[in-house]
Amino acid sequence: MRTMLQRTWLAGGLFLLAAGAAIGAEGGEAGNPVSVDLWQAFYTIVVFVVLLAILAKFAFPRILEGLKQREEFIRRSLDDATRSREQAAELLKEYEAKLVHARQEATAIVEEARRDAEVVRRRIEDEARHSSEEMINRARREINLARDHALATLFQQSVELASTLAASALARQMSPEEHQRLVLDSLRELQARERNAN
Repeated sequence: MRTMLQRTWLAGGLFLLAAGAAIGAEGGEAGNPVSVDLWQAFYTIVVFVVLLAILAKFAFPRILEGLKQREEFIRRSLDDATRSREQAAELLKEYEAKLVHARQEATAIVEEARRDAEVVRRRIEDEARHSSEEMINRARREINLARDHALATLFQQSVELASTLAASALARQMSPEEHQRLVLDSLRELQARERNAN
């Protein structure tokens, strides 16, 4: 503000010096275009000074007020922009930290899920192995029981057949042909019983 007033006054002073130099150089011919009329120069200087005083009193304060307001507005805008930039930088850092934290949590969740899946897989494998072993053992027991039952049945039938043969043989005296026929009949009967049992 002071700088503008100082420049205005300096310009006015230079104008007055130039006008004074022009007045002092008077003495040329009347039709000379370079010659200066003293009263006209004085009148011009007075008008300039009056105009400068009016401007200094009424216009310059308003101009300076507008410039101050503009300067203050620019300063506030710069301060606001600086604060906004700092807030944006802080938010960016905060979001980056949250993003890093979220990535770490996601990695931890995936790792935990992988471990849980591995535990479940092992448990399922163990249960399947145990179940298959139980099924195999049960099948072996059932096979052994069926074999034992078949052997017991075969033994029982053999005993009954031998008893029948012995009773038949004792009941009568047999010839070798009858003996052979009796053995064949007994074998046929044993096979028929075995078929019926199955």
